[in-house]
Amino acid sequence: MKNWKSHFVFTRSQQNGIFVLVGIIIILQAVYFFFPFSSEEVPDPEVERIAAEMQRSIDSLKQIKAERDLDAVAPFNPNFISDYKGYLLGLSVVQIDRLHDYRERDLWINSAEDFQAVTGVSDSLLKVLAPSFQFPDFRRNTSEENRLSKKAFLTPLPKADLNTATAEDLQRVNGIGERLSARIVKYRNSLGGFRGEVQLNDVYGLSPEVVKRLLRSFEVPKRAEARFDVNEVSLMQLTRIPYFNYEQARAIIRYREEAGQVKNLEELGQIRNFPVEKLDRIALYLSTDPKN
Repeated sequence: MKNWKSHFVFTRSQQNGIFVLVGIIIILQAVYFFFPFSSEEVPDPEVERIAAEMQRSIDSLKQIKAERDLDAVAPFNPNFISDYKGYLLGLSVVQIDRLHDYRERDLWINSAEDFQAVTGVSDSLLKVLAPSFQFPDFRRNTSEENRLSKKAFLTPLPKADLNTATAEDLQRVNGIGERLSARIVKYRNSLGGFRGEVQLNDVYGLSPEVVKRLLRSFEVPKRAEARFDVNEVSLMQLTRIPYFNYEQARAIIRYREEAGQVKNLEELGQIRNFPVEKLDRIALYLSTDPKN
């Protein structure tokens, strides 16, 4: 019994320690009951904003794709497929070019089989596209309405004015992106507008193949642009022509004075450092016809 009681006999310091420990336990219990804790994290407004913007971007891209897919499978006449339409349909650049070359020879596609033979599309792609092909029927009747439809079918689509086209308009041509379209517009503005389609050859990075595709949809309308008479033009007027610098303009004046009269522009090729390779563009600004 004596030994049993000895387990409950503590010194003064031990008693104080027990009281402190009991007090800590009571305080922790009170905190637990009166101040409940939650494991949920407080949302960060900035993170939520970024996530919402990303979701909107994804939804927007999905909407654009859905619209393109819808536009691509809508009924259409395969004889009139632009570069942009061909891209949406899944045709390659080579296949689109084959179709355009075929049409430039005034030949017509009248069936899905013709379309595959001309373009070389795969059987799987043809299976997807063929249900959307729409060919005007000119043989069922000879009514006036049908004849008018045929006339409209044979009439080539009008081309847009290259001098009023925006950079976004030009980007619809396969092979022309943001940089190249901006470069075309910048060069056009520096010229004060294109006078001839041949001037596209001076745009850096614009290959002949892309120029050919561009001119299927755009053109430089023929206007009565005033040209300078090479036998009357002044030095300052020559310097305003895009293809001459001041020294070249002076050389033309000297040659004219020595020759007495320039009979044709090819003569100017005798002048040292004359840009003969651009004579076709220079002819848009100079003439030997005094009535021009």
